[in-house]
Amino acid sequence: MDPFFIKAVQLLLSLSILIVLHELGHFIPAKLFNTRVEKFYLFFDVKFSLFKKKIGDTVYGIGWLPLGGYVKISGMIDESMDKEQMAKPPEPWEFRSKPAWQRLIIMLGGVTVNIVLGFLIYMMVLFVYGENYLSPKVFDNGLESTEIMKDYGFMDGDKILSVDGEPLQSQIDINKYLLLRDISTVEVEHPTGSSETLSIPEDIGQQLFQSGSFQPFSPIKKPMIDSVLADSPADKAGLKKGDMITSVNGEKINYWHEFRKKIQDNKGVPVEVTYTSAPQENPGLDRELAAEGLGKVNVTADEDGLIGVITSAVSADDILTKSYSFGESIGAGFDFAYWTLHDYVAQFKYVFTKKGATQVGGFGAIGSLFPDAWDWKAFWTTTAFISIILAFMNILPIPALDGGHVMFLLYEMISGRKPNEKVMEYAQMVGFFILIALVLFANGNDVYRWLTGG
Repeated sequence: MDPFFIKAVQLLLSLSILIVLHELGHFIPAKLFNTRVEKFYLFFDVKFSLFKKKIGDTVYGIGWLPLGGYVKISGMIDESMDKEQMAKPPEPWEFRSKPAWQRLIIMLGGVTVNIVLGFLIYMMVLFVYGENYLSPKVFDNGLESTEIMKDYGFMDGDKILSVDGEPLQSQIDINKYLLLRDISTVEVEHPTGSSETLSIPEDIGQQLFQSGSFQPFSPIKKPMIDSVLADSPADKAGLKKGDMITSVNGEKINYWHEFRKKIQDNKGVPVEVTYTSAPQENPGLDRELAAEGLGKVNVTADEDGLIGVITSAVSADDILTKSYSFGESIGAGFDFAYWTLHDYVAQFKYVFTKKGATQVGGFGAIGSLFPDAWDWKAFWTTTAFISIILAFMNILPIPALDGGHVMFLLYEMISGRKPNEKVMEYAQMVGFFILIALVLFANGNDVYRWLTGG
């Protein structure tokens, strides 16, 4: 089945679940406080509905425009802009007639459901599937560091001992900590065997983001070719999957980053690459040990310093799984949901930069989070992540979002007087246009990246 179709189906199913449950978060407390709900819709019913049925006072339906969903609560200034209803005297079953604390609970219901749902899904994923992590042996040769981090004392081959005095679950987590969390010190073991505590500047995240260095550390790999791009310089020279590089221009090569640097330092100039050939008839053998014979080719890197070869530091055997009991999954699920929300909020600061604005994505970017093939663990994990995102986005103090209504309600509760309804109407209109502009901008970025291959 086409990967695009699989992603699209997963996205549609995930959003449908999240929208219905989010709107139930508003619907249920509204009913508990005897507030009339006129409509409950999955997707928007602009001009017409795909399905609708009235039960009691509420019309339940499915719209044709899959950009969200809504509940229309009587006596509430919302995206419907029903001025005729608001011009009439308040009725006891209307939203505007209820005490401020009840209206606040109704408005916070959707966000609360998204947060709780994210936690519950993470909890069940950990209980049913466990948590994958990289085997420590992946880091036996230490980490390769980008030039930015070398300026602060890091070296190729370093091993991370602790961050702010706490050990990491996996050494590769250092990338996430540098970009998204406030850390001040990292203790490392250098290749020489000596240990050192390095100071980290407060703006390290911004430095890495602006330079495009989203993975400042990566596991050091053996110089074995995992794949060769068709019609690339390496392919034309005769290099194959499984070849182990031994030297470049007669200089011994021990690790992949050494090989890459040699190639980049000589871009546009032919270099002599010596390698051992892996036995093609039995891919299951240890290729480094079982390889026989030496090969030698001349290859010239392109203007970007690339020859079209890829390596991989991780094999299926390197991915381990940590199992959780039901009780353990509760605490672990809460931690997972908390840090997911924390890290998403932390990365939001990058959006307000020139580079960050170009990274904003719409439905295409969200859809790309799902795998090409159907995988229930990946589906539910991604759904939990989107649920957390929706909670944060909805609580932003923008009129037309839940957070905008909460902002006005808090003002009312603190000041003791309701905001002017005209002000509320104009704020709602402004907020609606802001949201439309953001949706167009985000999805425009998706289209641009698709057209340019970025």
